[in-house]
Amino acid sequence: MERRNVDIMGKLDWFTVLLVLVIMVCGWFSICGASANVENVDLFSFATRPGKQMVWIICALVLGAVVMFINQNFLNSNAYIIYIAFLLLLIFTIFVAKDTKGSRSWLNLGPVSLQPAEFAKFATALALAKFVDRFDFNPAHLGDLLKACAVFVVPMFLIICQNETGSALVYMAFLLVLYREGMTGSVLFLGFCAIVFFILEIKFSPVNFGDQPFQVGTWLVLTIIQLLEPLILWFMSKNRNFTLTVGGIGLGGMLIGLAVSLSIVPFKVTWLQIGLIILTSAYIFFRAVKDMARKYILVALFAIGSVGYLLSVDYAFNKILQPHQRTRINVTLGLEDDPQGTGYNVNQSLIAIGSGGLTGKGFMKGTQTKLKYVPEQDTDFIFCTVGEEQGFKGSVFVLLLYLGLLLRLIVLAERQSSVFGRVYGYSVVCILLFHLFINIGMVLGITPVIGIPLPFFSYGGSSLWGFTILLAVFLRIDCERTTSY
Repeated sequence: MERRNVDIMGKLDWFTVLLVLVIMVCGWFSICGASANVENVDLFSFATRPGKQMVWIICALVLGAVVMFINQNFLNSNAYIIYIAFLLLLIFTIFVAKDTKGSRSWLNLGPVSLQPAEFAKFATALALAKFVDRFDFNPAHLGDLLKACAVFVVPMFLIICQNETGSALVYMAFLLVLYREGMTGSVLFLGFCAIVFFILEIKFSPVNFGDQPFQVGTWLVLTIIQLLEPLILWFMSKNRNFTLTVGGIGLGGMLIGLAVSLSIVPFKVTWLQIGLIILTSAYIFFRAVKDMARKYILVALFAIGSVGYLLSVDYAFNKILQPHQRTRINVTLGLEDDPQGTGYNVNQSLIAIGSGGLTGKGFMKGTQTKLKYVPEQDTDFIFCTVGEEQGFKGSVFVLLLYLGLLLRLIVLAERQSSVFGRVYGYSVVCILLFHLFINIGMVLGITPVIGIPLPFFSYGGSSLWGFTILLAVFLRIDCERTTSY
């Protein structure tokens, strides 16, 4: 059917545009402070990073304006084609890109270098929105959920093959989109447990339980599993006797074994815990068959799967992760001091932020900035420049800008008249949120340094253009939310 012409200027959400423009301007000033030095204050020269960033910003605005002329019908109809095209580009990049700081993720196009992983985000968001928009899609159905996850796992795998783990992890943000669309919260719960178990095992695996022959980390994780098993069972069954039996066998047996090890004969209580978890899981399987309650099986699978995951953590950490990735995790967890590497970056970043105080030292007056103490200060660690030059007040102002942008995008996503528009909108929100949380977290030393930019703020053309396309596509979709087909 013929479409009506869309009044883009009238329907465009100018408040969102204004917020992004202010963030871009704040980012440019921060890049000026991070890049310029005493001898070089020519901020508008195209030979300097501030000058180049100005070119990136102008090009991004032009690119965003061009994207606004692509109607939603074209985006919806060609979502899979765009997605496949970017998958092929990611594969091409693996074999063609030159090694840059250990990764093969940048394509050199004459004077410009672009990172396809940044642009693949909008293509993945389009494909996921197209898939979820099917009339028969059911996020509670395992088959549909696995297919939806495959949409973002495939580009994630290709980016990992480029040795860009940080950029790949961003794609996990799409899980939050699926949760909004009805995916069971148990998936997020499993992800949370995986993170907690990993941290506890790595953090406390070197520590013995007093003079006992077992480690605190493994004991803690297994104890948590033994606590969660009856709690989840109670949530599912509301059967008090069944829950008490499972909890009594698991936790009771562990406490008796711990008492014996502490007072009589020291032994590996963790092996006893594993045996008890297997025993209680077998009992839950038996009750599932007897009571014809399949949901009980999920509890047993969670317990057994958690034990298997725990036993694989050490192998994955030491054999699969790269040395620099292990170092970053160890530094974040306080297990290793790396004053000349990852630890140096974070320590200098914290010094820069702390030296800014309440009001900051002023534009281009940061000593840490001037003396180039913080590596990557205008890209991954750009936020520490804000903290040093503009202080706590400036940092809060920037964070409030992002908060306003995220809240506004949530409003826009919720007002969409189609599932396609809503899913794409939440994809934008979740990607921006992930970038914001990880980037600020690594600058403050609370998340590992994985090297992802601050949206619309950090220096660089690829990230700026990628975020611009991602957002511009959504603003165009929002313009058509009430347009009939």
